[in-house]
Amino acid sequence: MSEEHIMKFRDEEGHLVELRAMARIFLEDHEYLILAPLDSEDEEYVFRVDPGEAGEEYNALESDEEFLRVKKEYSRLLYDTPKGDAHE
Repeated sequence: MSEEHIMKFRDEEGHLVELRAMARIFLEDHEYLILAPLDSEDEEYVFRVDPGEAGEEYNALESDEEFLRVKKEYSRLLYDTPKGDAHE
């Protein structure tokens, strides 16, 4: 993502949480969003973007396998390696 995009959410306790959108990844038939806290780029969260009644819904990944596929693609994009190379 070329320009910084900040997204605001409410956590389970109602507190406002701001996260920086690090990447939007299209993989297979799904779209994923990588988000990081504003004060740390060492911690990142991965959400699947699903269509919802009120627009986009951000859902937790359903399996470790799904997470690993997204992580592999994100690493490939970060390090600009062709599909199938290292950084898995």
